[in-house]
Amino acid sequence: MGQKNKITRRWAKRGTRPCAPHDQRTRSAYIFGAICPQEGKAAGLVLPFCNTDAMNLHLAEIALHIAPGAHAVLLMDQAGWHLTPKLELPTNISIVAIPSKSPELNPQENVWQFMRDNWLSNRVFGSYDEIVDHCSDCGYRRSRPCIPISSRPGIPI
Repeated sequence: MGQKNKITRRWAKRGTRPCAPHDQRTRSAYIFGAICPQEGKAAGLVLPFCNTDAMNLHLAEIALHIAPGAHAVLLMDQAGWHLTPKLELPTNISIVAIPSKSPELNPQENVWQFMRDNWLSNRVFGSYDEIVDHCSDCGYRRSRPCIPISSRPGIPI
C-alpha cells in the first residue's frame, strides 16, 4: 500500500466520467495479515519493508493470537519470504504452500480485496506517516477488526 495506489470503482451519476485522485509518488508500506475464519480472529502488522525479517515479525505476531494449546496452519503463496529456510517458525505454527497462481485457495486474499475496494483505493496520502496510520487503522486493530472476517464471501465459517 502506498502513494501510488490503485484506482477502483466508485459511485457516479450515469453518463458522467467521475475523477479520482491518483498520486505519482512511490513511498509504500507493507501490510502483513492473517485471519482465522473459524475463530474470527485477525493479526497483522504494517511495516516499511517486505522480506524475511518482516515475515519473522509477522509470524511472532500471529503466534501471540493463537489460543494456548492450539496449533495454526497458515496457507501461503510461494513468495520467497514466505518459504525461506531462514524463517523462525514458532512451534505453534505450520506453513502449507498453496499452488502457484491460485489465490482463491487462500482466505486472506478475500480480506485483501475487501481492503483494496473499501479502504485503500482512490486516496492520496500526504506523507509516509499518513500511509502507515491509514493502513494501521484499516483492519488489524487488536480490539475490533473493521474487516467482517466471518462474513466475507468464499471463507468457510
